[in-house]
Amino acid sequence: MSDLFSPRIPDDVASRRPLADRLRPANLGEVSGQEHLTGPDGVLTRMIESGTLGSMIFWGPPGTGKTTVARLLSGEAGLAFEQISAIFSGVADLKKVFEAARARRMNGRQTLLFVDEIHRFNRAQQDSFLPVMEDGTVILVGATTENPSFELNAALLSRARVLTFRAHDEASLEHLLSRAETVEERPLPLDADARAALIRMADGDGRAALTLAEEVWRAARQGEVFDTEGLSRVVQRRAPVYDKGQDGHYNLISALHKSVRGSDPDAALYYLCRMFDAGEDPLFIGRRLVRMAVEDIGLADPQALVVCNAAKDAYDFLGSPEGELALAEACVYLATAPKSNGVYTAYKAAMRAAKENGSLLPPKHILNAPTKLMKGEGYGDGYRYDHDEPDAFSGQDYFPEKMGRRQFYDPPERGFEREIRKRLDWWSKLRRERNAK
Repeated sequence: MSDLFSPRIPDDVASRRPLADRLRPANLGEVSGQEHLTGPDGVLTRMIESGTLGSMIFWGPPGTGKTTVARLLSGEAGLAFEQISAIFSGVADLKKVFEAARARRMNGRQTLLFVDEIHRFNRAQQDSFLPVMEDGTVILVGATTENPSFELNAALLSRARVLTFRAHDEASLEHLLSRAETVEERPLPLDADARAALIRMADGDGRAALTLAEEVWRAARQGEVFDTEGLSRVVQRRAPVYDKGQDGHYNLISALHKSVRGSDPDAALYYLCRMFDAGEDPLFIGRRLVRMAVEDIGLADPQALVVCNAAKDAYDFLGSPEGELALAEACVYLATAPKSNGVYTAYKAAMRAAKENGSLLPPKHILNAPTKLMKGEGYGDGYRYDHDEPDAFSGQDYFPEKMGRRQFYDPPERGFEREIRKRLDWWSKLRRERNAK
């Protein structure tokens, strides 16, 4: 397995290696974009200085240097480096790695085991790391693009420190491009706008930025400089960094939901279109719009739920691409509707009360009495039929006697709930008057 100490690759072969590989940093200080980890006061720098490394989970988007940093750590700490991928490895592969690490340990050398895509291992496979982490056979460094809180089991997380790798910002990507120009000994044939566009295309991924730069160099003829249109033509269009089953999916739907809740139709439309552009299932978005209607608009505008269900049906009827417009219409409707979480809050409070108070019997006056025995027990005694009462309101108490009356729903003075509050206030007044008699 190759590492920092492998035999030197001949220059003619090295020159054919991808640019991103040729620009790998030689030490932690050269790592770009992760100064909070690898800078002079970074977490990993301090670990190296202290001479003690613990197991870690590197969490961050693609192309941020997780693999590179793991290799550099092993070199600077004098550890043997082993690398496996959870995509291609199974239990048998893990056993071989653990056995080799034990043998090294017997000879006085510790092993840093780098596991790429560690979240791909199932729970049982993740558990297999625990004994070798605890007895010091390996220092585990797992890399994942997914939120460890959701993808890794608690036992593994309790034994490893999670370090977050950040997506490259524009300055960091510009630094990488400048380094690439130094290595290539020629400027990138792009005008200022095209260079900025390439950085945006990279979407925070350093490896992607260098790959795009390499494509530009390959395509450029002598003396040719590309503008933004020429860049798009040469590299085509890089697909958005978005996995419909993973973090990108949840990040964008969260952004859409919060934009709707924040009554910003423009931001909501932007995130909606980001998801459409990335290939998200429109019916998934339709379901989430329905959820927003009941959670964030509620009875402030009862039509919101109707509009969202109609948009979902319209998409089913029209299909793509026409059906997406119906979902966009629902999205704008929600963002511009009056907001209320009154029913949502009431529901959660009522659910807590239901769980806390157990199986309390409703008051007997509202229980049916289909048998003589139940009538003898007082079921139904004293019930007043509301339609026969003045104003069609009896004011009786319907909560269990041991629980007492509670208020869960407190509608705000917004939208249609203004009218609901007027009714509730009126009924509350009648209840006090009739129960005082």
